[in-house]
Amino acid sequence: MTRQMKLGAFLWATGHHIAAWRHPKAHVTAGIDIDHYIRLARTAEAAKFDLLFCEDAAGLREANVGIASQTSRSIGFEPISLLSALAVQTSRIGLVSTASTSYNEPYGLARTFLSLDHLSGGRAGWNLVTSASQIEAANFGSTGLRPHADRYERAREFAEVVTGLWHGKLDGASGSGGHDGQSFSVRDPLDLPRSPQGAPVMVQAGASDVGRDLAARTADVVFTAAQTFEEAKAFYDDLKGRLAAYGRERDDIKIMPGVAPVVAETEAEAREKYEELQELIPDDVGVALLSSYLSIADLWRYPIDGPLPELPATEGMQSRQALVIEQSRRDNLSIRQLARHFAGARGHWRIAGTAVQVADALQARFEGGAADGFNVIPSYFPGELDAFATLVVPELQRRGLFRKDYDGRTLREHLGLKRPL
Repeated sequence: MTRQMKLGAFLWATGHHIAAWRHPKAHVTAGIDIDHYIRLARTAEAAKFDLLFCEDAAGLREANVGIASQTSRSIGFEPISLLSALAVQTSRIGLVSTASTSYNEPYGLARTFLSLDHLSGGRAGWNLVTSASQIEAANFGSTGLRPHADRYERAREFAEVVTGLWHGKLDGASGSGGHDGQSFSVRDPLDLPRSPQGAPVMVQAGASDVGRDLAARTADVVFTAAQTFEEAKAFYDDLKGRLAAYGRERDDIKIMPGVAPVVAETEAEAREKYEELQELIPDDVGVALLSSYLSIADLWRYPIDGPLPELPATEGMQSRQALVIEQSRRDNLSIRQLARHFAGARGHWRIAGTAVQVADALQARFEGGAADGFNVIPSYFPGELDAFATLVVPELQRRGLFRKDYDGRTLREHLGLKRPL
């Protein structure tokens, strides 16, 4: 059978563009409208997407409440609750949510995701993150953000405990052995049987060296951000090359870079749609978003039309910071230009064009060995998801690059992943 790409639909209230809520066709109160999410889920399932993906952060993403009120990201459901509701409104599409290893405990998280997995008939996945925000740390009574290395050591043990529980390998009461480690101690097994797909799918997105090692050890799917083909190819080859050290094969992980398409019947229409969105970005909002990803609180004190200054290393999102800095230097962008570019897709690859042009670009990266599929990041909802589903998906299907119907019922079956023993 010809290799086919995997597609995720990344849900996010009114859309991923920072000014999506200002778009005349956006649904401003989408973040708390379950009917809106049901419509998006059914659109993606009708187009045969592999999965829906919900990101999460345990706090406002912008420290300035006035700025946060001007973004499309300040209100929204807790994602596991949302996906549980969508589980009974869909029948085949996968349901993946973020949950942090910094502010959860492995037993509770393992139980929650396994419950979602049973509710959905084997369609759940967990996106492991370590939480890199000082804002989140303050909401959990922490004395501050843990150092990057410490966060990942906790995440490694956390993942070990969760997968042990999902695989039925932790049961101190029966004598088969619980877990007693540096950060966690777990005695009892879960009060649920094994997953219909063996175990929920493990997803990760860390791109630092330690993040890539954790993914090579434990992940089934990796989301990543890459602007150029060369960046995407280098990440793909590096991560796939690490798998053998953990006794894994190259196809045991699916790498799905983010892509933010703006698609229309003509190239001119697509460019016009994109420029209309860009014109909706207030400078203070764009710079605030950029500051949050760079973990720099005072970016405003630098000239907005000047270059990005030399930045100190942070304990925040190191891989995303490196990506932004690299782009600013490569393309010689001012802070204003970089902020406006970043606000459109938060550092992910952007394409504006016809269905044929978008499909050509996706095919080139897929067949060039830089991706196993893509996490689709619509600029605004429902419009851009509708456009991708009705224009791009049929073009990919015509080329034999994407399924016309589901072959299985579980998320692992959709993704072509082995069932864990």
